[in-house]
Amino acid sequence: MAQAYGLYTHIRANRWRSALLLAGLFLLVYLMVFAGALAGRALTEDASLEWLLRGAWRDLIRALPFATLGAAIWVLIAYWFHQALIDAVTGGREVTRQEEPRLYNLLENLCISRGITMPRLKVMEDPALNAFASGLNQRQYAVTVTRGLIDRLDDAETEAVLGHELTHIRNGDVRMLVIAVIIAGAIGFFAELIFRMMFHAGGSARPSTWSGRRSREDGKGSGGAAAAIAIAIGLIAIAWFLSVLIRFALSRSREFLADAGAVELTKNPDAMITALRKIQGRGELEGSPSAIMEMCVDNPRSGFVDLFATHPAIDARVDALVSFAGGHDPGPIALADAHHATPQIAENGGGEQAEAETSRDKPFLPGEPPLSPGGASGPWGPRRGG
Repeated sequence: MAQAYGLYTHIRANRWRSALLLAGLFLLVYLMVFAGALAGRALTEDASLEWLLRGAWRDLIRALPFATLGAAIWVLIAYWFHQALIDAVTGGREVTRQEEPRLYNLLENLCISRGITMPRLKVMEDPALNAFASGLNQRQYAVTVTRGLIDRLDDAETEAVLGHELTHIRNGDVRMLVIAVIIAGAIGFFAELIFRMMFHAGGSARPSTWSGRRSREDGKGSGGAAAAIAIAIGLIAIAWFLSVLIRFALSRSREFLADAGAVELTKNPDAMITALRKIQGRGELEGSPSAIMEMCVDNPRSGFVDLFATHPAIDARVDALVSFAGGHDPGPIALADAHHATPQIAENGGGEQAEAETSRDKPFLPGEPPLSPGGASGPWGPRRGG
């Protein structure tokens, strides 16, 4: 079985997904340009639907170089400035070893142990408990951690969270998520641009009786404007929906794999479990857009909204760590205040606290039960025997 941190098939799949996402961006932009051309003709010409569709197609062919250039410029801007935009939204700032020695040393030790290029370390002054990785290449990669997480997690738990984010970087998840956000932003921008153009043109267009007669005399027909506008709006809605669907369609298994990677890096499944239990229900970054939350350790959702969640539930992730990594679940954890990282276990989970505390310091080494050849499979592979 491949180690959790070296899931090369997952990495290769992410590379293909990233390339397909970029190709999908350009296709969706072309669809938006066609919709805009169709709406523009419908608002300024009295013609049949067939005539308007043919005219919009000709307009698209003529606009292809400009649409391609515009999409490419958008990608380049996002490539160079997306981290600055993320920092502007979240308030994240880069920190040095002198400013955050504990956090910096934990990240540096993990990187040294695996020969990984150390990403930039950033801190958000936010009481929520969360963290995320961002960037598109080795020079840009950064790990951002909230002040709440730094204050409330102990060293082992913080190290597990950092290992989780490093695994996202190593597996290519971060690059894929950033590209998906770029696509959604581009489609949203073009959709707003086209709708503004339609409303402006709709208010100023006044087809005359002469232009209607001229259209019929030229064989253009008439009466297709309403249908053309409806089709244009439908295409814009489809493009927007697909851009959102792309983000939701990204495999939620990436979180299971990142949890497994953290265990493989730290040799401590219990630290990852208690970190997730502390983060559970406390990860919401107030004022941050959904695109930021999708990159975090946890993106809390509940009820019907969970159908579109980008992350599996914390309970499912903890169950996977217990079943396939030999971890121990202390149950829900109640935190006393922001200045104490030591958890107070809720009454329903208090009986397992001593065992969890003992196992947290026990390294997860090859002395664990062997893998069962015919064992049940899980998010990381075969279940452990015993």
